[in-house]
Amino acid sequence: MATHVDTLDHEHYHPPGLQHQFEDMKQQEESVSIGMWMFLVQEIMFFGGLFTVYLVFRSRFPMAFAAGSNHLDAFWGGLNTLVLIVSSLTMALTVYYAQKGNRNMQVILIALTMFFGAVFLGVKAIEYTGKYNDGFVPITGLNKKVRADAHADHAAVAEKPCYEVEHGGAEHAYVNPRGDFQWTDCSLVKLAEDGKYLTDAEKVGYFSNGQIDPNKFRDKVRIFFWIYFVMTGLHALHMIVGLGLMTWLGWKAWLGTYGPDYYMPVEMSGLYWHFVDIVWIFLFPLLYLLGRHFMH
Repeated sequence: MATHVDTLDHEHYHPPGLQHQFEDMKQQEESVSIGMWMFLVQEIMFFGGLFTVYLVFRSRFPMAFAAGSNHLDAFWGGLNTLVLIVSSLTMALTVYYAQKGNRNMQVILIALTMFFGAVFLGVKAIEYTGKYNDGFVPITGLNKKVRADAHADHAAVAEKPCYEVEHGGAEHAYVNPRGDFQWTDCSLVKLAEDGKYLTDAEKVGYFSNGQIDPNKFRDKVRIFFWIYFVMTGLHALHMIVGLGLMTWLGWKAWLGTYGPDYYMPVEMSGLYWHFVDIVWIFLFPLLYLLGRHFMH
């Protein structure tokens, strides 16, 4: 027979993590889960629009996009892919140990997840620095600025149309006093000058008076680098948000907040982290790998 004290304890029992606007943990978990999936759906729509832009332009100018892709470093892209796959594993294990109530393993795995996220951003910084030094940033003024008199000996080479600068020949001197977008490699279109591998849009978009126009080709490659920086930049921004989320999650885990009765924030944070990883799984082949067969 329950005593009066037992009845009061039951009526005033408050599960850990239950917010005042919810009746019980089940209702709270369902609301949080629905909210997170709605957020992820709009994120899918957001990135889906960017992927659509990529597919439209790539279908029109595949050779220019292949040329741009071949000037991305597939090693760094592959390394970042591996890093994010491992970070997804550590994030999944964090959820597992939160369900088990193991505080120490939660903290360790969150720290590892943050480490891999930081490595990813570091690699992107290396890549972006390389694009800055090579003049591949598609915004005028944001590339490395070098005056012409700094490379007087190579001025003649630098003034040649891009397809006349042969691979293995004289090195193209980087002269960029205004920090403009530069492009000096039209070798792919040179191989397809007969039009055999070019789309109808390319036959118009790359040529002037029947000859390759290096300025026209450069503008098409510039579209590729616009898409590259927008998509990878927004992805990196999501990764920064994820690191902020992991910082908060790690602090709460250190306080022993999460256990078998309450681990929903860890699980929802894991969904966000996995989503960011999945987006990169699509970005890597589309930006770094497609079109490399043209070089063979």
